[in-house]
Amino acid sequence: MSKIINPVLPGYHPDPSILRVEDDYYLAVSTFEWFPGVQIYHSKDMVNWRLLTYPLTRESQLNMIGNVNSGGVWAPCLSYSDGLFYLIYTDVKSRVGAFKDTHNYLVTAENMEGPWSEPVYLNSSGFDPSLFHDEDGRKWLVNMIWDFRKGTNSFAGIALQEYSVEEKRLVGPIQNIFKGSEIGLTEAPHIYKRNGYYYLVTAEGGTWYTHAVTVARSTSLFGPYEIDPTNPILTSNENEKDQLQKAGHGSLVETQNGEWYMAHLCGRPVVDKKCILGRETAIQKCYWTEDDWLRVEGGPNPSTIVEAPDIQPHPFEQESNHDDFQGHSLKKFWNSLRRIFSEEWISLTERPGYLTLKGGESMSSLHHQSMLARRLETFTAEVETAVDYTPENFQQMAGLIFYYDTDDYVYLRITTHETLGKCIGIIESKHGVYDELLDQDISLKSNGEVKLKAKVDHQWLQFAYAEGDGEWKEIGSKIDISHLSDDDADYIRFTGTFVGVCSQDLSGQKKPSYFPYFKYDEL
Repeated sequence: MSKIINPVLPGYHPDPSILRVEDDYYLAVSTFEWFPGVQIYHSKDMVNWRLLTYPLTRESQLNMIGNVNSGGVWAPCLSYSDGLFYLIYTDVKSRVGAFKDTHNYLVTAENMEGPWSEPVYLNSSGFDPSLFHDEDGRKWLVNMIWDFRKGTNSFAGIALQEYSVEEKRLVGPIQNIFKGSEIGLTEAPHIYKRNGYYYLVTAEGGTWYTHAVTVARSTSLFGPYEIDPTNPILTSNENEKDQLQKAGHGSLVETQNGEWYMAHLCGRPVVDKKCILGRETAIQKCYWTEDDWLRVEGGPNPSTIVEAPDIQPHPFEQESNHDDFQGHSLKKFWNSLRRIFSEEWISLTERPGYLTLKGGESMSSLHHQSMLARRLETFTAEVETAVDYTPENFQQMAGLIFYYDTDDYVYLRITTHETLGKCIGIIESKHGVYDELLDQDISLKSNGEVKLKAKVDHQWLQFAYAEGDGEWKEIGSKIDISHLSDDDADYIRFTGTFVGVCSQDLSGQKKPSYFPYFKYDEL
Protein backbone atom coordinates (compact mmCIF):
# COMPACT_ATOMS: atom_id res chain seq x y z
CA MET A 1 0.00 0.00 0.00
CA SER A 2 1.45 3.36 -1.00
CA LYS A 3 1.80 6.10 1.60
CA ILE A 4 1.21 9.82 1.77
CA ILE A 5 4.43 11.44 3.03
CA ASN A 6 3.78 14.75 4.76
CA PRO A 7 4.09 17.54 4.03
CA VAL A 8 2.80 16.76 0.52
CA LEU A 9 3.53 20.36 -0.50
CA PRO A 10 6.78 21.31 1.28
CA GLY A 11 7.79 24.94 1.62
CA TYR A 12 5.46 27.90 1.72
CA HIS A 13 2.04 26.38 0.82
CA PRO A 14 -0.45 27.50 3.51
CA ASP A 15 -4.24 27.40 3.87
CA PRO A 16 -4.99 24.44 1.58
CA SER A 17 -8.37 24.00 -0.05
CA ILE A 18 -8.79 20.48 -1.47
CA LEU A 19 -11.27 19.47 -4.18
CA ARG A 20 -12.03 16.32 -6.15
CA VAL A 21 -13.78 16.35 -9.51
CA GLU A 22 -14.23 12.78 -10.76
CA ASP A 23 -10.71 11.25 -10.73
CA ASP A 24 -8.79 14.51 -10.34
CA TYR A 25 -7.69 16.11 -7.06
CA TYR A 26 -6.78 19.77 -6.70
CA LEU A 27 -5.14 21.74 -3.90
CA ALA A 28 -5.27 25.54 -3.85
CA VAL A 29 -2.99 27.45 -1.47
CA SER A 30 -2.48 31.06 -0.39
CA THR A 31 0.11 33.18 -2.19
CA PHE A 32 -0.14 36.47 -0.20
CA GLU A 33 1.89 39.27 -1.87
CA TRP A 34 3.51 36.98 -4.44
CA PHE A 35 2.30 36.99 -8.03
CA PRO A 36 0.64 35.21 -9.87
CA GLY A 37 -2.17 34.69 -7.36
CA VAL A 38 -3.18 31.29 -5.91
CA GLN A 39 -1.20 28.15 -6.64
CA ILE A 40 -3.24 25.13 -7.75
CA TYR A 41 -1.70 21.65 -7.54
CA HIS A 42 -3.06 18.54 -9.24
CA SER A 43 -2.98 14.85 -8.27
CA LYS A 44 -4.59 11.58 -9.34
CA ASP A 45 -3.73 9.65 -6.15
CA MET A 46 -3.21 12.26 -3.37
CA VAL A 47 0.39 11.01 -3.04
CA ASN A 48 2.01 12.62 -6.09
CA TRP A 49 1.33 16.30 -6.75
CA ARG A 50 2.37 18.71 -9.50
CA LEU A 51 2.02 22.47 -9.80
CA LEU A 52 -0.70 22.88 -12.42
CA THR A 53 -1.65 26.54 -12.72
CA TYR A 54 -2.17 29.99 -11.24
CA PRO A 55 -5.68 31.34 -11.88
CA LEU A 56 -4.98 35.01 -11.01
CA THR A 57 -2.59 36.18 -13.73
CA ARG A 58 -4.01 39.58 -14.68
CA GLU A 59 -3.90 42.90 -12.88
CA SER A 60 -7.67 43.17 -13.38
CA GLN A 61 -8.05 40.05 -11.19
CA LEU A 62 -5.46 41.01 -8.59
CA ASN A 63 -3.75 44.39 -8.21
CA MET A 64 -1.37 44.13 -5.27
CA ILE A 65 0.81 47.20 -5.89
CA GLY A 66 1.27 48.76 -2.45
CA ASN A 67 -0.14 45.78 -0.52
CA VAL A 68 1.36 45.28 2.93
CA ASN A 69 3.71 42.41 3.79
CA SER A 70 1.67 39.21 4.26
CA GLY A 71 -1.28 40.96 2.63
CA GLY A 72 -2.61 40.00 -0.78
CA VAL A 73 -4.20 36.61 -1.36
CA TRP A 74 -5.40 34.88 1.80
CA ALA A 75 -7.04 31.46 2.04
CA PRO A 76 -8.45 30.63 -1.39
CA CYS A 77 -11.38 28.21 -1.62
CA LEU A 78 -11.94 25.89 -4.60
CA SER A 79 -15.30 24.32 -5.40
CA TYR A 80 -17.10 22.84 -8.40
CA SER A 81 -20.75 22.98 -9.44
CA ASP A 82 -22.81 22.96 -12.64
CA GLY A 83 -19.76 22.38 -14.86
CA LEU A 84 -17.85 25.35 -13.41
CA PHE A 85 -14.87 25.65 -11.12
CA TYR A 86 -15.35 28.38 -8.50
CA LEU A 87 -12.44 30.10 -6.77
CA ILE A 88 -13.05 32.47 -3.85
CA TYR A 89 -10.17 34.55 -2.48
CA THR A 90 -9.41 37.55 -0.30
CA ASP A 91 -7.16 40.45 -1.32
CA VAL A 92 -5.94 41.93 1.99
CA LYS A 93 -4.97 45.59 1.69
CA SER A 94 -4.20 46.39 5.35
CA ARG A 95 -3.85 44.15 8.39
CA VAL A 96 -1.76 45.84 11.11
CA GLY A 97 -3.57 47.43 14.04
CA ALA A 98 -7.31 47.45 14.76
CA PHE A 99 -8.52 47.39 11.16
CA LYS A 100 -8.24 44.87 8.35
CA ASP A 101 -9.29 45.75 4.80
CA THR A 102 -10.23 42.38 3.35
CA HIS A 103 -11.91 42.36 -0.06
CA ASN A 104 -13.45 39.06 -1.14
CA TYR A 105 -13.84 38.02 -4.78
CA LEU A 106 -15.05 35.14 -6.96
CA VAL A 107 -13.66 33.94 -10.29
CA THR A 108 -14.85 30.97 -12.36
CA ALA A 109 -13.56 28.75 -15.16
CA GLU A 110 -14.81 25.77 -17.15
CA ASN A 111 -11.29 24.31 -17.10
CA MET A 112 -8.95 24.37 -14.10
CA GLU A 113 -6.14 25.64 -16.34
CA GLY A 114 -8.30 28.55 -17.42
CA PRO A 115 -9.07 30.96 -18.75
CA TRP A 116 -10.40 32.29 -15.45
CA SER A 117 -13.03 35.01 -15.46
CA GLU A 118 -12.86 38.59 -14.34
CA PRO A 119 -13.56 38.82 -10.59
CA VAL A 120 -16.97 39.32 -9.01
CA TYR A 121 -16.73 41.43 -5.85
CA LEU A 122 -18.49 39.78 -2.89
CA ASN A 123 -17.91 41.59 0.43
CA SER A 124 -15.24 42.92 2.80
CA SER A 125 -16.60 41.96 6.24
CA GLY A 126 -13.79 39.54 7.04
CA PHE A 127 -11.41 37.02 5.51
CA ASP A 128 -11.31 33.29 4.66
CA PRO A 129 -14.39 33.21 2.40
CA SER A 130 -15.74 29.83 1.24
CA LEU A 131 -18.58 28.87 -1.09
CA PHE A 132 -20.98 26.04 -0.23
CA HIS A 133 -23.17 24.52 -2.97
CA ASP A 134 -26.28 23.02 -1.34
CA GLU A 135 -28.19 20.08 -2.78
CA ASP A 136 -31.11 22.31 -3.78
CA GLY A 137 -28.86 24.33 -6.10
CA ARG A 138 -28.55 27.38 -3.83
CA LYS A 139 -25.08 28.72 -3.08
CA TRP A 140 -23.92 30.22 0.20
CA LEU A 141 -20.87 32.24 1.15
CA VAL A 142 -19.34 31.93 4.61
CA ASN A 143 -16.50 34.05 5.97
CA MET A 144 -15.20 35.05 9.37
CA ILE A 145 -16.31 38.48 10.65
CA TRP A 146 -13.60 40.94 11.79
CA ASP A 147 -14.62 43.15 14.74
CA PHE A 148 -12.20 46.07 15.21
CA ARG A 149 -13.90 47.58 18.28
CA LYS A 150 -12.22 47.88 21.66
CA GLY A 151 -13.18 45.21 24.18
CA THR A 152 -14.75 42.82 21.64
CA ASN A 153 -13.74 39.43 20.27
CA SER A 154 -12.04 40.41 17.00
CA PHE A 155 -12.95 37.00 15.58
CA ALA A 156 -16.65 37.72 15.85
CA GLY A 157 -18.07 34.59 14.24
CA ILE A 158 -18.96 33.10 10.87
CA ALA A 159 -21.16 35.10 8.49
CA LEU A 160 -23.50 33.28 6.08
CA GLN A 161 -25.14 34.92 3.06
CA GLU A 162 -26.63 33.60 -0.17
CA TYR A 163 -24.85 34.08 -3.50
CA SER A 164 -26.96 34.65 -6.60
CA VAL A 165 -25.42 33.20 -9.76
CA GLU A 166 -27.87 35.19 -11.91
CA GLU A 167 -27.16 38.53 -10.26
CA LYS A 168 -23.47 37.81 -9.58
CA ARG A 169 -23.69 39.21 -6.07
CA LEU A 170 -24.58 38.31 -2.50
CA VAL A 171 -28.29 38.59 -1.73
CA GLY A 172 -30.58 38.31 1.27
CA PRO A 173 -29.89 38.61 5.00
CA ILE A 174 -26.49 38.09 6.61
CA GLN A 175 -26.53 35.72 9.58
CA ASN A 176 -23.84 34.97 12.16
CA ILE A 177 -24.16 31.19 12.39
CA PHE A 178 -21.27 30.27 14.73
CA LYS A 179 -19.39 32.18 17.41
CA GLY A 180 -16.71 29.51 17.81
CA SER A 181 -15.58 27.20 20.59
CA GLU A 182 -13.69 28.05 23.78
CA ILE A 183 -10.44 27.68 21.78
CA GLY A 184 -11.20 31.03 20.11
CA LEU A 185 -9.86 32.88 17.04
CA THR A 186 -12.49 31.24 14.83
CA GLU A 187 -11.71 31.50 11.10
CA ALA A 188 -11.34 29.50 7.85
CA PRO A 189 -14.93 28.19 7.61
CA HIS A 190 -15.94 25.41 5.19
CA ILE A 191 -19.36 23.73 5.07
CA TYR A 192 -19.96 20.08 4.05
CA LYS A 193 -23.21 18.08 4.01
CA ARG A 194 -23.45 14.39 4.94
CA ASN A 195 -26.23 12.14 6.31
CA GLY A 196 -28.59 15.03 6.94
CA TYR A 197 -26.05 17.15 8.83
CA TYR A 198 -24.35 20.37 7.81
CA TYR A 199 -20.77 20.21 9.07
CA LEU A 200 -18.96 23.49 9.73
CA VAL A 201 -15.19 23.02 9.75
CA THR A 202 -13.22 25.98 11.11
CA ALA A 203 -9.68 26.83 12.17
CA GLU A 204 -9.16 28.02 15.71
CA GLY A 205 -6.35 28.85 18.11
CA GLY A 206 -4.45 31.16 15.72
CA THR A 207 -1.97 30.04 13.09
CA TRP A 208 0.91 29.55 15.56
CA TYR A 209 1.61 26.46 17.70
CA THR A 210 -1.89 26.43 19.22
CA HIS A 211 -3.56 26.04 15.80
CA ALA A 212 -6.43 23.53 15.57
CA VAL A 213 -9.35 22.25 13.49
CA THR A 214 -12.80 22.54 15.05
CA VAL A 215 -15.89 20.73 13.73
CA ALA A 216 -19.50 21.60 14.56
CA ARG A 217 -22.73 20.32 13.02
CA SER A 218 -26.40 21.17 12.61
CA THR A 219 -29.46 19.77 10.87
CA SER A 220 -30.07 23.31 9.58
CA LEU A 221 -27.64 25.36 7.49
CA PHE A 222 -28.45 28.34 9.73
CA GLY A 223 -27.65 26.50 12.96
CA PRO A 224 -27.51 26.24 15.88
CA TYR A 225 -24.24 24.30 15.47
CA GLU A 226 -23.23 21.70 18.04
CA ILE A 227 -19.47 21.44 18.64
CA ASP A 228 -17.88 17.99 18.47
CA PRO A 229 -17.63 16.72 22.07
CA THR A 230 -13.99 15.66 21.50
CA ASN A 231 -12.98 18.97 19.88
CA PRO A 232 -10.45 19.82 18.48
CA ILE A 233 -10.31 16.96 15.98
CA LEU A 234 -6.82 18.00 14.75
CA THR A 235 -4.07 19.88 16.56
CA SER A 236 -0.33 19.50 17.13
CA ASN A 237 1.42 18.56 20.34
CA GLU A 238 4.09 21.23 20.39
CA ASN A 239 6.16 19.24 22.90
CA GLU A 240 6.79 16.50 20.32
CA LYS A 241 9.80 17.93 18.55
CA ASP A 242 9.64 15.69 15.46
CA GLN A 243 5.94 16.16 14.86
CA LEU A 244 4.30 18.36 12.25
CA GLN A 245 3.54 21.56 14.15
CA LYS A 246 0.85 24.27 13.73
CA ALA A 247 -1.70 21.75 12.36
CA GLY A 248 -4.94 23.53 11.49
CA HIS A 249 -6.98 25.16 8.72
CA GLY A 250 -8.58 21.92 7.50
CA SER A 251 -10.37 21.16 4.24
CA LEU A 252 -12.16 17.84 3.53
CA VAL A 253 -12.39 15.61 0.47
CA GLU A 254 -14.15 12.30 -0.19
CA THR A 255 -12.45 9.93 -2.64
CA GLN A 256 -14.25 8.18 -5.48
CA ASN A 257 -14.18 5.06 -3.22
CA GLY A 258 -15.81 6.74 -0.22
CA GLU A 259 -12.65 7.35 1.83
CA TRP A 260 -12.25 10.70 3.60
CA TYR A 261 -9.15 12.87 3.93
CA MET A 262 -8.32 16.27 5.36
CA ALA A 263 -5.78 18.70 3.91
CA HIS A 264 -4.35 21.08 6.49
CA LEU A 265 -1.46 23.42 7.01
CA CYS A 266 1.53 22.59 9.21
CA GLY A 267 5.02 23.84 10.02
CA ARG A 268 8.43 22.29 10.68
CA PRO A 269 10.74 24.38 12.89
CA VAL A 270 14.48 24.32 12.27
CA VAL A 271 15.48 26.00 15.53
CA ASP A 272 13.66 27.73 18.42
CA LYS A 273 10.21 27.18 16.86
CA LYS A 274 11.23 29.06 13.71
CA CYS A 275 9.98 27.61 10.40
CA ILE A 276 12.08 29.04 7.56
CA LEU A 277 10.08 27.12 4.95
CA GLY A 278 6.87 28.76 6.10
CA ARG A 279 3.59 26.92 6.57
CA GLU A 280 3.26 23.78 4.48
CA THR A 281 0.41 21.48 3.36
CA ALA A 282 -0.19 17.99 4.78
CA ILE A 283 -2.98 15.42 4.36
CA GLN A 284 -4.51 13.15 7.02
CA LYS A 285 -6.86 10.18 6.64
CA CYS A 286 -10.22 10.51 8.39
CA TYR A 287 -13.18 8.32 9.29
CA TRP A 288 -16.74 8.80 10.58
CA THR A 289 -17.97 7.44 13.89
CA GLU A 290 -21.24 5.56 14.27
CA ASP A 291 -22.87 8.73 15.60
CA ASP A 292 -21.66 10.77 12.58
CA TRP A 293 -18.68 12.69 13.95
CA LEU A 294 -15.46 13.08 11.97
CA ARG A 295 -12.18 11.70 13.34
CA VAL A 296 -8.58 11.90 12.14
CA GLU A 297 -6.96 8.45 12.08
CA GLY A 298 -4.42 8.31 14.90
CA GLY A 299 -5.49 11.81 15.85
CA PRO A 300 -5.93 14.42 17.04
CA ASN A 301 -2.20 14.90 16.39
CA PRO A 302 -1.08 14.85 12.74
CA SER A 303 0.95 12.00 11.21
CA THR A 304 3.91 12.30 8.88
CA ILE A 305 3.18 8.96 7.15
CA VAL A 306 -0.46 8.37 6.20
CA GLU A 307 -2.19 5.49 4.43
CA ALA A 308 -2.91 6.54 0.85
CA PRO A 309 -6.35 6.07 -0.71
CA ASP A 310 -7.15 2.87 -2.57
CA ILE A 311 -6.30 4.42 -5.95
CA GLN A 312 -3.80 3.34 -8.61
CA PRO A 313 -0.55 5.32 -8.05
CA HIS A 314 -0.04 8.10 -10.57
CA PRO A 315 3.39 9.77 -10.44
CA PHE A 316 4.06 12.86 -12.58
CA GLU A 317 7.18 13.92 -14.41
CA GLN A 318 8.18 17.00 -12.44
CA GLU A 319 9.36 20.26 -13.96
CA SER A 320 13.14 20.71 -13.77
CA ASN A 321 14.43 22.99 -11.01
CA HIS A 322 17.02 24.38 -13.43
CA ASP A 323 16.14 27.24 -15.77
CA ASP A 324 18.40 28.28 -18.63
CA PHE A 325 15.96 30.98 -19.76
CA GLN A 326 15.95 29.66 -23.33
CA GLY A 327 12.21 29.69 -23.97
CA HIS A 328 9.66 32.46 -24.32
CA SER A 329 7.90 31.72 -21.04
CA LEU A 330 9.00 31.39 -17.44
CA LYS A 331 8.88 28.08 -15.59
CA LYS A 332 5.88 27.64 -13.31
CA PHE A 333 7.84 27.83 -10.07
CA TRP A 334 8.76 31.49 -10.62
CA ASN A 335 7.00 34.28 -8.75
CA SER A 336 7.31 38.04 -8.54
CA LEU A 337 6.60 40.45 -5.72
CA ARG A 338 3.23 42.20 -6.09
CA ARG A 339 3.62 43.07 -9.79
CA ILE A 340 2.57 41.20 -12.91
CA PHE A 341 5.16 39.83 -15.34
CA SER A 342 5.59 42.49 -18.04
CA GLU A 343 8.21 43.72 -20.48
CA GLU A 344 8.33 46.87 -18.37
CA TRP A 345 10.74 45.10 -16.03
CA ILE A 346 11.39 41.49 -17.13
CA SER A 347 12.21 39.87 -20.47
CA LEU A 348 13.34 36.56 -21.97
CA THR A 349 13.64 38.01 -25.49
CA GLU A 350 15.50 41.29 -25.05
CA ARG A 351 18.79 39.34 -24.85
CA PRO A 352 18.06 35.76 -26.01
CA GLY A 353 19.36 33.08 -23.64
CA TYR A 354 19.28 35.46 -20.69
CA LEU A 355 16.76 36.64 -18.17
CA THR A 356 16.80 40.43 -18.34
CA LEU A 357 15.82 42.27 -15.17
CA LYS A 358 15.50 46.03 -15.42
CA GLY A 359 16.55 47.67 -12.16
CA GLY A 360 13.55 48.41 -9.96
CA GLU A 361 12.82 49.83 -6.55
CA SER A 362 14.60 48.84 -3.34
CA MET A 363 14.12 45.69 -1.28
CA SER A 364 11.98 47.83 1.05
CA SER A 365 9.44 48.70 -1.63
CA LEU A 366 5.81 47.58 -1.53
CA HIS A 367 5.37 48.61 -5.16
CA HIS A 368 7.74 47.89 -8.07
CA GLN A 369 10.56 45.54 -7.14
CA SER A 370 12.34 43.66 -9.93
CA MET A 371 12.58 40.28 -8.23
CA LEU A 372 12.03 36.80 -9.64
CA ALA A 373 12.03 34.11 -6.96
CA ARG A 374 10.90 30.61 -6.05
CA ARG A 375 10.03 28.86 -2.80
CA LEU A 376 12.71 27.26 -0.67
CA GLU A 377 11.20 23.78 -0.26
CA THR A 378 13.87 21.81 1.62
CA PHE A 379 16.06 22.45 4.65
CA THR A 380 19.22 21.72 2.65
CA ALA A 381 19.72 23.13 -0.84
CA GLU A 382 22.30 24.59 -3.17
CA VAL A 383 21.39 27.51 -5.40
CA GLU A 384 23.52 28.89 -8.22
CA THR A 385 23.18 31.62 -10.81
CA ALA A 386 25.38 34.04 -12.73
CA VAL A 387 24.93 37.66 -13.68
CA ASP A 388 26.35 39.88 -16.41
CA TYR A 389 26.12 43.35 -14.97
CA THR A 390 28.04 46.61 -15.18
CA PRO A 391 26.67 49.01 -12.56
CA GLU A 392 27.55 52.67 -13.01
CA ASN A 393 26.84 53.96 -9.50
CA PHE A 394 26.32 52.68 -5.96
CA GLN A 395 22.53 52.91 -6.33
CA GLN A 396 22.57 50.07 -8.87
CA MET A 397 22.68 46.47 -7.58
CA ALA A 398 21.90 42.95 -8.78
CA GLY A 399 22.43 39.43 -7.49
CA LEU A 400 21.14 36.43 -5.54
CA ILE A 401 18.67 36.95 -2.69
CA PHE A 402 17.04 34.93 0.10
CA TYR A 403 13.91 36.88 0.85
CA TYR A 404 11.11 36.70 3.40
CA ASP A 405 9.68 40.22 3.20
CA THR A 406 10.78 43.85 3.16
CA ASP A 407 12.05 43.51 6.75
CA ASP A 408 13.98 40.25 6.45
CA TYR A 409 16.34 39.11 3.68
CA VAL A 410 19.98 38.37 2.90
CA TYR A 411 21.40 39.46 -0.44
CA LEU A 412 24.65 38.62 -2.25
CA ARG A 413 24.85 41.60 -4.56
CA ILE A 414 27.10 43.23 -7.11
CA THR A 415 27.39 47.01 -7.22
CA THR A 416 30.07 49.62 -7.85
CA HIS A 417 32.03 51.83 -5.47
CA GLU A 418 33.93 55.08 -5.95
CA THR A 419 37.31 53.52 -5.01
CA LEU A 420 36.71 49.74 -5.23
CA GLY A 421 35.10 49.81 -8.66
CA LYS A 422 32.79 46.90 -9.50
CA CYS A 423 32.48 44.93 -6.28
CA ILE A 424 30.55 42.25 -4.42
CA GLY A 425 29.19 42.20 -0.87
CA ILE A 426 26.38 40.97 1.35
CA ILE A 427 23.40 43.00 2.54
CA GLU A 428 21.24 41.78 5.39
CA SER A 429 18.00 43.18 6.71
CA LYS A 430 17.03 41.64 10.04
CA HIS A 431 13.77 42.80 11.65
CA GLY A 432 13.93 45.83 9.36
CA VAL A 433 17.48 46.84 10.42
CA TYR A 434 19.86 47.26 7.47
CA ASP A 435 23.42 45.92 7.65
CA GLU A 436 26.37 45.09 5.38
CA LEU A 437 28.02 41.89 6.57
CA LEU A 438 31.56 42.36 5.16
CA ASP A 439 34.00 44.88 6.62
CA GLN A 440 34.47 46.02 3.03
CA ASP A 441 33.06 44.90 -0.31
CA ILE A 442 35.41 42.83 -2.47
CA SER A 443 36.67 44.33 -5.75
CA LEU A 444 35.96 42.27 -8.88
CA LYS A 445 38.77 42.01 -11.40
CA SER A 446 36.75 41.64 -14.58
CA ASN A 447 33.68 43.22 -16.08
CA GLY A 448 32.33 39.85 -17.27
CA GLU A 449 29.87 37.40 -15.74
CA VAL A 450 30.10 36.61 -12.04
CA LYS A 451 28.78 33.32 -10.67
CA LEU A 452 26.86 33.42 -7.38
CA LYS A 453 26.13 30.45 -5.13
CA ALA A 454 24.40 29.77 -1.83
CA LYS A 455 24.32 26.62 0.27
CA VAL A 456 21.54 26.26 2.86
CA ASP A 457 21.73 23.86 5.80
CA HIS A 458 18.69 24.41 8.02
CA GLN A 459 19.16 27.86 9.60
CA TRP A 460 22.66 28.40 8.15
CA LEU A 461 23.46 29.97 4.78
CA GLN A 462 26.90 30.24 3.14
CA PHE A 463 27.43 32.41 0.06
CA ALA A 464 30.19 31.97 -2.55
CA TYR A 465 31.17 33.62 -5.84
CA ALA A 466 33.43 33.01 -8.84
CA GLU A 467 34.63 35.36 -11.57
CA GLY A 468 34.28 33.92 -15.08
CA ASP A 469 35.67 30.37 -15.05
CA GLY A 470 37.70 31.03 -11.91
CA GLU A 471 37.64 29.20 -8.59
CA TRP A 472 34.70 29.41 -6.22
CA LYS A 473 35.46 31.53 -3.16
CA GLU A 474 33.35 31.59 -0.03
CA ILE A 475 32.31 35.11 0.89
CA GLY A 476 31.54 36.11 4.45
CA SER A 477 30.86 33.66 7.24
CA LYS A 478 27.80 31.46 7.70
CA ILE A 479 24.65 33.55 8.14
CA ASP A 480 21.85 32.60 10.53
CA ILE A 481 18.68 32.88 8.42
CA SER A 482 16.22 31.78 11.10
CA HIS A 483 14.82 35.32 10.99
CA LEU A 484 13.43 34.43 7.53
CA SER A 485 10.37 32.90 9.19
CA ASP A 486 6.82 33.67 10.30
CA ASP A 487 7.91 33.15 13.87
CA ASP A 488 10.65 35.76 14.23
CA ALA A 489 8.69 39.00 14.01
CA ASP A 490 6.96 41.37 16.44
CA TYR A 491 3.72 41.14 14.44
CA ILE A 492 2.34 37.89 13.04
CA ARG A 493 3.14 37.17 9.40
CA PHE A 494 2.38 34.35 7.02
CA THR A 495 4.71 33.60 4.10
CA GLY A 496 8.04 31.75 3.84
CA THR A 497 11.54 31.93 2.43
CA PHE A 498 12.00 32.58 -1.29
CA VAL A 499 15.28 32.41 -3.19
CA GLY A 500 15.83 34.16 -6.47
CA VAL A 501 17.41 36.95 -8.47
CA CYS A 502 16.76 40.66 -8.30
CA SER A 503 17.99 43.99 -9.60
CA GLN A 504 17.67 47.47 -8.11
CA ASP A 505 18.30 50.88 -9.65
CA LEU A 506 17.60 53.54 -7.08
CA SER A 507 18.70 56.24 -9.53
CA GLY A 508 15.64 55.47 -11.65
CA GLN A 509 17.60 54.64 -14.83
CA LYS A 510 16.36 51.00 -14.84
CA LYS A 511 19.87 49.65 -15.50
CA PRO A 512 19.41 46.03 -16.73
CA SER A 513 21.12 42.93 -15.37
CA TYR A 514 21.36 39.66 -17.32
CA PHE A 515 21.12 36.17 -15.80
CA PRO A 516 22.06 33.19 -18.05
CA TYR A 517 20.76 30.41 -15.78
CA PHE A 518 19.37 29.51 -12.37
CA LYS A 519 19.97 26.18 -10.61
CA TYR A 520 18.16 24.95 -7.53
CA ASP A 521 19.27 21.58 -6.15
CA GLU A 522 17.80 19.87 -3.11
CA LEU A 523 20.62 18.25 -1.14
